Amino acid sequence: MKTLDAFAFPDPSAAVLVHDRHQSYDAIPGVLHQLCAQHLPRDLEDAARSHPDAIWPGRAAEAPRALIHAANTARANGLAAVPGDDIAAGLALFRNAVRVGLSEARPVPGAKSKQKPGRMLLECLRDREADVLRFLGDLRIPPTSSQAERDLRPSKTQQKISGRLRSETAARHRYAIRGYLDTARRHGADVMTAIRDALTGNPWMPPIPA
Repeated sequence: MKTLDAFAFPDPSAAVLVHDRHQSYDAIPGVLHQLCAQHLPRDLEDAARSHPDAIWPGRAAEAPRALIHAANTARANGLAAVPGDDIAAGLALFRNAVRVGLSEARPVPGAKSKQKPGRMLLECLRDREADVLRFLGDLRIPPTSSQAERDLRPSKTQQKISGRLRSETAARHRYAIRGYLDTARRHGADVMTAIRDALTGNPWMPPIPA
């Protein structure tokens, strides 16, 4: 949590965190959650290996792919959210798969008993459906954390090559610059112009949300 506190925004109220369901993210107050729709199929693949005769893992994995496709189509059409008619079939597939899975992957008896991973995943999909599907109601929210992972890849590559940055100050400066440039690029700004503007004391700033 100390690392997360240092990493997160000073005031994350109403921000949406897109993440892999690590419990530390749930301890950050005042934020909304989008559970990464790319990690879910991986977890469902593991569930399929643990339940080789079950159909629900495959069906539950199909649903996020169909819903992401609907979100991409709606975004390309300039919509703010995915129309209900476009996701009705995907939602039904998702909910039915979870319902069937819960009926087949029976809980381990006992209030304090540790549940099997497949059962825990299903309970998460049932209890946190809003966090799984939040991207459908607001197309500004990415359904996966893939972009964030791509943004971090240069840092991980640098770590592998040299082991570490030489000081905390250098690390803060490096990641502040990378964050600035990556954010500008994502908003369609020219990177060289953003660098020039920053050096001349007039840095690019993201638009204020409506």
